[in-house]
Formats: sequence, structure tokens, C-alpha cells
Amino acid sequence: MAWKSKTKTIAALTVAASVALLPLAQPILAAAPTAKEYGTFLSAKYDITVNEHATKGQFIQYVADLLPGEATKTDYRFNDVESSNEHYAAVAELYEKGHLTGTTIQADQQLQPWIAAIIAVRAAGLKELAATYTTEKIDAALANINSTSSDWYKHVAQELAVAIDNGIIPEQYYDEFDSNKPASAEFVQYILGEITSYNGNYKNYIANSTDANLISELIAAYNTADIIQVSELQEIVDAALEQNIITGYNFKDARFEANFVDEYTLTYGHSDLTHAIQLIGLLRSEGLEAKVQLEPKTSAFLYLKEWGEPEQSESFQVKQIANGNYVAYSKEYDLSFEFNSIEDKEKFQKIIIDYAKKDADDEPGLIINSWWQPLYYSNTELDEYVTISNNKVTLGNYYAQTFSLNEQVESIAAGFKEVNPEVEVESYEFWANIAFYNYLGGTDYK
Repeated sequence: MAWKSKTKTIAALTVAASVALLPLAQPILAAAPTAKEYGTFLSAKYDITVNEHATKGQFIQYVADLLPGEATKTDYRFNDVESSNEHYAAVAELYEKGHLTGTTIQADQQLQPWIAAIIAVRAAGLKELAATYTTEKIDAALANINSTSSDWYKHVAQELAVAIDNGIIPEQYYDEFDSNKPASAEFVQYILGEITSYNGNYKNYIANSTDANLISELIAAYNTADIIQVSELQEIVDAALEQNIITGYNFKDARFEANFVDEYTLTYGHSDLTHAIQLIGLLRSEGLEAKVQLEPKTSAFLYLKEWGEPEQSESFQVKQIANGNYVAYSKEYDLSFEFNSIEDKEKFQKIIIDYAKKDADDEPGLIINSWWQPLYYSNTELDEYVTISNNKVTLGNYYAQTFSLNEQVESIAAGFKEVNPEVEVESYEFWANIAFYNYLGGTDYK
């Protein structure tokens, strides 16, 4: 079986569950990201920068870039968009998916806010919900933009009402509908961000570090995670481990990845839940705020028979191998932090060195179970960090990864090929703390 190593996030459109509302009730929604935050995400993940005066065609192109797949046919006919038009493929895609319903596109016209909103509702998977809206519910929602159901075709009024009730049109943009002005770049940026959110393609995190519910969410996320077992993948990496091609590896599930913006993100690995709780408290005490995601991880390594009979539990399991040693599987986690600024991201290292890195036995003033060689890393360059490599083998949503010195990448890839010629190893460099780099090199346990 040929495995492709590069994981592709393929998210299907989700249909939002409708919430039973009393007549004329206004939904209460949690605070959404800002247009600026959405803009940073769109730029980093999709290379989308919204034009100051976007046309309808450009907006259609933006939406198509956010959604998976392309049109299955290339012979759709539109009254004013030829197949040679730069936006034809995007128009065909949205038309095939039902997000555009007419054959007159008016791609060159300035984008109107209501057009952006109804396309967003459809692209967010809320079209069927909109069809349930009565005149009473429509009028209650449209009153926010000084409008009524009689001002629009019925389906447009329904979709605008759903956009308002579900925060696709939040309060700060109601005044965009008070005139015939084109949609502002900020509004377009925001509404595109909402499309990514409704399709499950936005950031994936449990809470902000300052949120009161974070600790309970963190505990729940950890307690509901199990040791990851993927037999087909495990067979390959365990063989590499037994043959000393690698010294250990991690199993992870891509569906838990935070999808944060790399520039502001650090990932921190550990095994102890109380350590994570205290680390959050440490960040709070130092005035650092970040979005937090717990990504379940299983760490695998060789457990030598001379260490004695291993005691197994829900968080630690072993499998004996031919020479009498064991492969041990330990439940761990990665905490992914997206900070508010690069400056805050840079401050993280000093906090760890001062309060979460062990430098002596029984060292006082550290949070619980601090390690000699803590592991934290960034996908973008940071001062006082050094580059190492990640070597990944992927199967579906799951992947095994082993960190190495950069000069070991070729030998690791060659070793995996000896284990199974069909295995593809994806390797890339990233920036890790010096203590972990020293650990990989075996030169210094500090």
C-alpha cells in the first residue's frame, strides 16, 4: 500500500443545527473573532488578502478558495462569464454547489453586503435552516438592519435573517446595510472568516488561557483521550524502533490540530495533566494570553527488560518484542498556544527556563513535574532556538513523527525504506529549544 505523507485537510460542509427559539427572541452568541484576526488567518492559511473595493467576482473567487473541491463539469454556461474569464472556475464551482443560483453573475460589479451575506449563508451550510424562517422571525432579525421581509425576495430575506441570527452579520456591521454602498473590506474579511469557521476550517482550540472554563475543558480533553493505536502504521514505526533506525516516535491525530497561525504559535509537549494546569496558571501570572488547544499524543519508546516488569495502566502500555525488550506506549499531549503577538511568543521561553525547566535534583521554585529537557517548538524562526527536523509517516488522519537532528534525516528516510519500500517520509525543519536539541544529540541532558 502506497502512503502519501502530506496530510491534506479535507473538510466537508457542515450543516448547523437549528436552535429552537421563542418568537421574536434574539439569539445569544459567544464572542467571535475580529475581522483583523480573520484577516491574518486568511492571509496565512489561504493567501487571501481582501481588496479594498472587492467585486462580486473576486468575492466568489475568495469563497471558492475556502471550500474543498472544484466543479465536476466545465461546460456550465453563464450569460456574462465566459469560460475564458479568470473567475469562471470559481463561478462554476459555487454554481454547482448551489451557492449561486442564477446564470447572470455580474462578476465585475462592486460587491454588495447582502450578496456577500447570502452566499456566505449557503457556503456555511445554513440554506435549509433559512428555509424554515417564518415572516415573523425574518422581520425580527431584519429589524436590526432597519429592514423588513417585504424589502426582499423571500429566500433572500430568509438568508439575511439567518445570517443575522447566527452572527455571520454581527452587530458592528449592521450599518453596512443602511445604504447602497459596496461592502467594506473589513466586512468581507469577517464574513469569509465565518465561512471557514462554519466549515470546520478555522482554528481548533478549547479556550483562551484567561477563560474561566479553560481548566475544566483541559481536564475533559485530556481524560477523554486514549492511547492512540493504529496497527498498520504501528507495524512500520515499531519495526524502525526495534532496528534502531529511530529512538522513539509520537502518534498523533490530525483532527485535533489547532490550525493556528504559525507566526504566533508555539507547541509544548508533556505527559502530566497537573503540569499543564500549572503551566496555564503560570502564563496567567506572567500576563501572557493565548488560545490553547490540547492535542492528544502517544509517545513510543523502547523499554528494556533489565528495567523490570513494566506496570501497565490506561495511560501506559507495552508490547514485548523478540529480544525480550518492550515497545512502550505512553499517553502524552501537546499544548498548542497561539499568542496575541510575536513578543508574547518570545517571552514564553524565559518563563519555561525560570519556572518549568529542571536544572538540579529537588530544585525549588518549579511547577510540578518539570523536565530536564522540556520540549517546545515553533514552525517559524525564533532567536535562541535551533533547527531540528520532523520525520512524519502518515496514514489517513493519523501520523507517526520522530524528531531528529537535521543531519539524520537522510538515514532515517533510508531506514524506513528498508522496513517498507512503499513508506513515504515527509521531513521538514522547525525551531526547538536548545535543551531538547542537546537531548537529541546526546551531548547534554540539560
